Amino acid sequence: MSTPTTSTATPVQAKASGAVLQILFSVAFVHLLNDCVQAALPAIYPLLKQEFALSFAQVGLITLTFQCTASLLQPWIGLYTDKHPIPFLLPMGMCMTLFGVALLSMAGSFGMLLLGAGMIGVGSSTFHPEASRVARLASGGRFGFAQSLFQVGGNLGSALGPLLAAAILVGRGHGKFAWCAILVVLAVLVLVGVSRWYGSHLKSMTKKAAAHAGPPLPRKRVIQALAVLAMLVFSKYIYMASLSSYYTFFLIEKFHVAVGTAQMYLFLFLASVALGTFAGGPIGDRIGRKRVIWVSILGAAPFTLALPYASLGWTAVLSVVIGLVMSSAFSAIVVFAQELVPGKVGMIAGIFFGLMFGVSGIGAAAMGHIADVAGIEQVYRIASFLPLLGILAALLPKMEKART
Repeated sequence: MSTPTTSTATPVQAKASGAVLQILFSVAFVHLLNDCVQAALPAIYPLLKQEFALSFAQVGLITLTFQCTASLLQPWIGLYTDKHPIPFLLPMGMCMTLFGVALLSMAGSFGMLLLGAGMIGVGSSTFHPEASRVARLASGGRFGFAQSLFQVGGNLGSALGPLLAAAILVGRGHGKFAWCAILVVLAVLVLVGVSRWYGSHLKSMTKKAAAHAGPPLPRKRVIQALAVLAMLVFSKYIYMASLSSYYTFFLIEKFHVAVGTAQMYLFLFLASVALGTFAGGPIGDRIGRKRVIWVSILGAAPFTLALPYASLGWTAVLSVVIGLVMSSAFSAIVVFAQELVPGKVGMIAGIFFGLMFGVSGIGAAAMGHIADVAGIEQVYRIASFLPLLGILAALLPKMEKART
């Protein structure tokens, strides 16, 4: 298979068949473990709502606390480590997640739930920018593929989280959340090995990755493009937050299904998100990231608009299609932004992962308030229009032509 960067990427691509590919799979695997633990929390929201007598707004605040701690720190961590890389920050951050899991499993009040969720967010804020940088350094020039492989690990973890909750948490009390610590400890051990490779190869891999950067666009054009990408992330992740946080409630209220059945439908949606994410990066490498972004967000609009009015069977089908289509955008968005601002891989990854978490948290809290006031079905009627913002992708520059 030939790509536009074949002549410069060949030595790295040859090496990618060995240790470098192993590193890519390692960070993707840890992303799976990390996001599996994170996804187990919203999957037990019905349990927590019952045990702690929470309102929908309080459920949204749990998500908001996690998402805000995850989002606010990420850009600053990425900006600092662009100049001063800290390879062993990866396992150190995962230890914060371990602390958060312990707090959640021992929580006796709503305040402790918020604190535990916040600590898991802190762990996430240290993991994502640095792990994204490692994936790019080990990409061999196939940046979309590497970002997708890294991201699909997280999506698979998010899909497995509800199954984990259904298997060991639902009906047994929130104290069983402590079992998630096993996954976090495994993640720490894998990241120690990744950090050793990262530290020993940092300088040489940074030079090779820099060889793929083209001349920068004018500053005004870069700012405009980043603003458009931010708006697209806004539309995508507020809608995705409405599904990931409240989909089970929607199914239970509208179709009167059991909690376990609703979680299986949530798993189908999250699995489709993982599959779509994996496809988006390699397709972007081949046909251009702008085309992927355009189709991914705007193309989901007909399905999101139909979802609130569908039967149970069609709701499942539509949610899978929405997951497949919308999820293909994020890897393309991150790599597109990193190409806009060469040399700021960590900062850009931190901004967009942080924006993803922050927008999701704010969206979850807002949707929770709407659900309390107007009902859970109204959430999906309002959110269904968000993908129409995908029309803004027309304003993005054509990077392939700009860098030739």
